Amino acid sequence: MSKRGYAASKKLLTGLIGAPIAHSASPAMHERAAEALGLRCHYQLIEVAGADAAGLAMMLEGVRRLGFAGVNVTFPYKEAVVPLLDALAPRAAAMGAVNTVVVKDGRLTGHNTDTTGFARAVAPLLAPSGNAVAVIGAGGVGKAIAFALASLDVTDIRIFDSELARAATLVSLLAPRGGARVAASVEDALHGATGLVNGTPVGMLPNRDTPVAVTLLHDKLWVTDAVYSPLITPLLAAAQERGARIMTGRELAIYQAADAFELFTGLAPSTEIMGEAFDEVMAARSSTYRAASSRPVGMPGV
Repeated sequence: MSKRGYAASKKLLTGLIGAPIAHSASPAMHERAAEALGLRCHYQLIEVAGADAAGLAMMLEGVRRLGFAGVNVTFPYKEAVVPLLDALAPRAAAMGAVNTVVVKDGRLTGHNTDTTGFARAVAPLLAPSGNAVAVIGAGGVGKAIAFALASLDVTDIRIFDSELARAATLVSLLAPRGGARVAASVEDALHGATGLVNGTPVGMLPNRDTPVAVTLLHDKLWVTDAVYSPLITPLLAAAQERGARIMTGRELAIYQAADAFELFTGLAPSTEIMGEAFDEVMAARSSTYRAASSRPVGMPGV
């Protein structure tokens, strides 16, 4: 549907495919942004764990047929959806990862707003004199982060993944842009680095681990995390304690959502309004978590 069509109908159906996604702030951000533009948006969470290619294809066919303007895609399907789409935007095709699928004239086109969103978020942290950035994780999010850094002319990107072959694949995808290498270990990635980005789900609730040993963090480093549930992940808490500058996943979440919304509708949303919606979700979740933590053992939730 065209921009004019959405303005006329004032209705918009979008959503998110992934698992686990009950924690997502995307419904609040998209629905609030639409309301501010005079649209009525329903953002549907489509949580299906362990879907194979056939199952994922069925979900996408439902998106095509049920009147969706598009859907976002998150862990663990950002790479798996790629061969199931009708077309890919150039950036998504280059990295082989999609987080936004737009439906137009019955065709599904994949985009990656994690890349544009992260580029907007991280730019203030980069030094004009040069940067060496360690990226932990080479999956769908890690790919988007690495491509974002390359788009900002970061020429020393060290990529570590527990599956070294996956890191090597990402480095090969970045080869035309130059400046990326496979790191043999987290320690190798961080040696002499000025920045660190966690592109893995490690640290996302209920997980309370960190992908980087505390001893490797220091006050000459900036650290950011793609995870935003919790907002201050174990990695960010440890980095802050050791004097590093930190950036939470808030900015990435807001900017990637804003770019996806514009792809869905042709309308530019207010990132301020999206940010307010995000903050309200996180504040409510924090209150719920504190209340649950203070209950006597065995007391059920309400």
